[in-house]
Amino acid sequence: MLPPADLDVVPDKSITDIPAEIALFKTALEGVRNDMRAVSKKLATQLRPEEQALFDVYLMMLDDASLGSEVKNVIKTGQWAQGALRQVVSDHVNRFELMDDDYLRERASDVRDLGRRLLAYLQHDRQQTMVYPDHTILVSEELTATMLGEVPEGKLAGLVSVLGSGNSHVAILARAMGIPTVMGLVDLPYSRVDGIQMIVDGYHGEVYTNPSDVLRKQYAEVVEEERQLSQGLDALRELPCITPDGHRMPLWVNTGLLADVARAQQRGAEGVGLYRTEVPFMINQRFPSEKEQLAIYREQLAAFHPQPVTMRSLDIGGDKSLSYFPIKEDNPFLGWRGIRVTLDHPEIFLVQARAMLKASEGLNNLRILLPMISGTHELEEALHLLHRAWGEVRDEGTDVPMPPIGVMIEIPAAVYQTKELARQVDFLSVGSNDLTQYLLAVDRNNPRVADLYDYLHPAVLQALQSVVRDAHAEGKPVSICGEMAGDPAAAILLMAMGFDSLSMNATNLPKVKWMLRQVSLSRAKELLAEVMTIDNPQVIRSTVQLALKNMGLTRMMNPAAIKPY
Repeated sequence: MLPPADLDVVPDKSITDIPAEIALFKTALEGVRNDMRAVSKKLATQLRPEEQALFDVYLMMLDDASLGSEVKNVIKTGQWAQGALRQVVSDHVNRFELMDDDYLRERASDVRDLGRRLLAYLQHDRQQTMVYPDHTILVSEELTATMLGEVPEGKLAGLVSVLGSGNSHVAILARAMGIPTVMGLVDLPYSRVDGIQMIVDGYHGEVYTNPSDVLRKQYAEVVEEERQLSQGLDALRELPCITPDGHRMPLWVNTGLLADVARAQQRGAEGVGLYRTEVPFMINQRFPSEKEQLAIYREQLAAFHPQPVTMRSLDIGGDKSLSYFPIKEDNPFLGWRGIRVTLDHPEIFLVQARAMLKASEGLNNLRILLPMISGTHELEEALHLLHRAWGEVRDEGTDVPMPPIGVMIEIPAAVYQTKELARQVDFLSVGSNDLTQYLLAVDRNNPRVADLYDYLHPAVLQALQSVVRDAHAEGKPVSICGEMAGDPAAAILLMAMGFDSLSMNATNLPKVKWMLRQVSLSRAKELLAEVMTIDNPQVIRSTVQLALKNMGLTRMMNPAAIKPY
């Protein structure tokens, strides 16, 4: 599938009839809004209502407080609608693509898709009617969520995209619909595969074109095995995560949208370990008001009540910028970001804290998490502001208790001050992605050094063990969120270290639960002790994999383990 229109080739062009150009753009806006509603309705029978909330994000991006308003403002400067659209979409896409957070970086695809669809309306283009055969596999340079709704129900068998990752909206929807998907297949000549037969292996990220009869038979057997395995995982949803020797390990999820919460509940999550509050800030043209934030947070808290929801305070700067609050630095990851920004602008922090506190009224399942804390001085200042906000909302008649407050351990300085930080808060949460990046001085999005990024590096494991030991010495629980927590093999080591809960992508939760229910805590501690004597991350990984193989647990680690002839 090719995109509906190409923004990159749109030139600048001056106009004099600004009202007419704005009217033209408004017509295009309404056309795309109607298309989004139609696609959402078409997928209604295949998705839960909560999953359809992803399309609400598209509509939100189109409203007058976001992309729509920005384009109109550029038109008012004398730029024609197509050029204004290209300019605004390009700015947003560039900002999102520079972000380190995988989840937020994938929002670039959403903005680009909306821009192309708006441009198609402005150019009065209409896509030719597509004919979709049974067992259709959609292949494109960049698949989008709306493309799924264009395929008749029951005919979509697989998705292949040159761009994108598992955090894109199309990947989220594909998982909800149970469609095998491969993203980021950069070497695929996507424009030359129309009409050929193909096998999509979503587990290994591999695509086989014109497969042999032998390979087809092998994958048919795997499909049946996976069906049985899926039934087994579904049966675990209502069961607690308890090891064979009785150790209880709570499994939480990381979220950013209401649809994430719905998926988490489907998979038996026991709470939200990380809710990213940046999303509503990043799709707006201005800072959301206290009332707007309150409504968003209330929705999240109510959806998971009575289970806990851990809301991270605004974490911008570094890889996450706002169009209306630009931050330009030579070295953004070591600069003005996270709590440093909001402490320098306490008005931003106070509005968000007040909104969170008010949103928790009557629910009392809020936990507040402070990002990028590097020392006690920052923590004390943040705690002062939180208590000020709490006093203000109580004076206004909102009767809420002070929620548990925690800090993220994601920079080396915090690792060495775990005890001091723990004494002043209620809990700690390790951000394994950033901590690994900072400890190893590796940008995991830089292909030249990405292979050096490894959360099983001895330095990372030693830091994690130190954090748990020091937090528990002060009587405080400590959780971990990030890719590491969602890796079933790594989860065994984290459990052995003593982490009190693990927070991960909802998709990984059933597999982690299955794995931990098979491995006793005592066996996990034996494996950890062996691993901590090894000084090479590759050897550590091999050691863990061998141990799992000896326990007969590799099936969960490597489904569809096929060796094609």
